[in-house]
Amino acid sequence: MTSGPALSIVNVTKAFATPEGGEVRALDDVSLEVADGSFIVLLGPSGCGKTTLLRCIAGLETPDAGEIRLRGERIDHVPVWKRRVNTVFQSYALFPHMTVAQNIAFGLQMDKVGKADIDRRVGESLDMVRLSGLGSRKPSQLSGGQQQRVALARALAKDPEVLLLDEPLSALDLKLRRGMQTELKRLQRETSITFVLVTHDQGEAMAMGDQVAVFDSGRIVQFGDPEEVYLRPRTAFVADFIGEANLVTAQRDGQSLSIDGLGLTDAQALANPEATETGSVTVAIRPENISLSESADGAGIVSDVTFVGGDIHVDVELGPNRLTVRIPSHGARPPGVGARVQPIFLPESLRVLADA
Repeated sequence: MTSGPALSIVNVTKAFATPEGGEVRALDDVSLEVADGSFIVLLGPSGCGKTTLLRCIAGLETPDAGEIRLRGERIDHVPVWKRRVNTVFQSYALFPHMTVAQNIAFGLQMDKVGKADIDRRVGESLDMVRLSGLGSRKPSQLSGGQQQRVALARALAKDPEVLLLDEPLSALDLKLRRGMQTELKRLQRETSITFVLVTHDQGEAMAMGDQVAVFDSGRIVQFGDPEEVYLRPRTAFVADFIGEANLVTAQRDGQSLSIDGLGLTDAQALANPEATETGSVTVAIRPENISLSESADGAGIVSDVTFVGGDIHVDVELGPNRLTVRIPSHGARPPGVGARVQPIFLPESLRVLADA
């Protein structure tokens, strides 16, 4: 690894014209530094700008403003074929009339690499993705997961400095997706190539990324490691989009926090430096950080109980707020619908959120 970033995105803006004659700003002054040899995930809902940024890095779109640098050198005006990056697409984009080995060799042939070197690199790539012995097959003779591995092998054979992955697992079923998540992490560790993955799947982002950039409306609203983004969301959007979160209304006065009459003195919950508001504020509480105690004078009433496999979700009406509590299904029997309960949570499990 080098000491500097592998990839630098500096104040990148990109807008598209609408059929009505207006304009949509897909990227709005986006800046991001990607450490060399890291696995970065761009996460957000459809239309948030994450894929547009990936396409700008790949050279498939040109930014209206800003710079994209690869190891310090500007590449935003460099032709696609001259950029030292490679892309794995959602559709795999394999040539159906070519064998697996021919698909992997194609890019190397276009670069005029010698035959002996091509044969060596094709063999190494097949070994890397655990498809040794399948080089003579056609893509139609492979499973979806195997086709994805071929697409990865083809990209890795060119030894890119940055590998871009555009929702590469979305066409796979759940079991294959989980298996390929593990494979992608293994490949990134073994090659030390910088990976940049686009996904809308929060679980995938948490499982795979060294760091996660959360997008909303063309901007990066939070960037950090998965634990930080999950446990310390800055805004209601991040808290709600990453996993499950109860977003409840509270009253804040200095170090005092009150949720529907439940008095709390909570310095740790107020530690979000971007949340400076007083008066009515929004607080995030993860469902797994709440427990329930049945009590005749409890502040909450159970409105629904849902079995979801490993967990039981209990919905609790708490004045104007509604809490979802996640209880392990192998534990104590949850309170029934209509039961009065007292929600219990540690102050440090609360997070006062900043306005978006």
